[in-house]
Amino acid sequence: MKTLLAGCTALALSTGGALAQDGETKVIGVSIPAATHGWAGGMNFHAQQTVERLEEVYPQLDFVLATASDPGKQVNDIEDMVATRGIDALVVLPFESDPLTPPVQAVAESGAWVTVVDRGLSMEGIEDLYVAGDNPGFGRVSGEYMASQMPEGGKIVVLRGIPTTIDNERVEGFQQAVEGSGIEIIDMEHGNWNRDDSFNVMQDFLSKHPQIDAVWASDDDMAVGVLAAIDAAGRDDVKFVLGGAGMKEMIKRVMDGDAMIPADVTYPPSMIATAIELTAVGLTSNAPVSGTFTIGSVLITSDNAEQFYYPDSPF
Repeated sequence: MKTLLAGCTALALSTGGALAQDGETKVIGVSIPAATHGWAGGMNFHAQQTVERLEEVYPQLDFVLATASDPGKQVNDIEDMVATRGIDALVVLPFESDPLTPPVQAVAESGAWVTVVDRGLSMEGIEDLYVAGDNPGFGRVSGEYMASQMPEGGKIVVLRGIPTTIDNERVEGFQQAVEGSGIEIIDMEHGNWNRDDSFNVMQDFLSKHPQIDAVWASDDDMAVGVLAAIDAAGRDDVKFVLGGAGMKEMIKRVMDGDAMIPADVTYPPSMIATAIELTAVGLTSNAPVSGTFTIGSVLITSDNAEQFYYPDSPF
């Protein structure tokens, strides 16, 4: 578990609110997006591995894991967990914030424990526990690195993720970090944390701008699409691309000294394992686990890349 918590910057747990213990078998529902991109694939892997492990550790717990390819399916999954399994707790990583807020709120109002992961709900105060990466810190670390590599400034383009609160937090953190550095953000569009979308966005950037010094792709899947577009266009003005999340392909390029991928920033998909484990602890003990658990973002360079390289990982 030590690697799952690398870079943890804050753990705010309450002194009360432990879940009731009555000796009966309890059911934890886990609702997550399907593996629509690399990070989500890694998250699915860790969720499945954690559920299988915890079922052996906690014989008094049952788990039901459902993956959804769209918000509507996820809403249906959660409603089915309540109706057919009578879940005592829900661990949910919302596909999108707005459509998932009402059904998750209904779960909370039924008396079940709610743990929200990564993408927050559109209403505050619904969840008992929130587990996520440090999104403002992710943007800040990325921006500070970008500024350090461009001491004389330059022109950059930015690819954003899916329109969500966490994407806003990342971009705001990045913008604050490069403010006053001489770096000019000449264009910014949503690549939706998707390789194909990002390829198209980067093609558009390249056609519009004759000079681009660097790219903040803000995600490793998007960085793959960006690199493909740069290669297809035959452009040599882009000096480097900075992604994020710690994809093994990108970490290997950092380890190998690839000038186009000189660094990366962590945002571990294994945070879903942290969320499931903490929920299980709360359901089986008197340990207080309500509050906020924030996993910090770490800059990965050639000096420390080997510590973050897991060749057998699906991500």
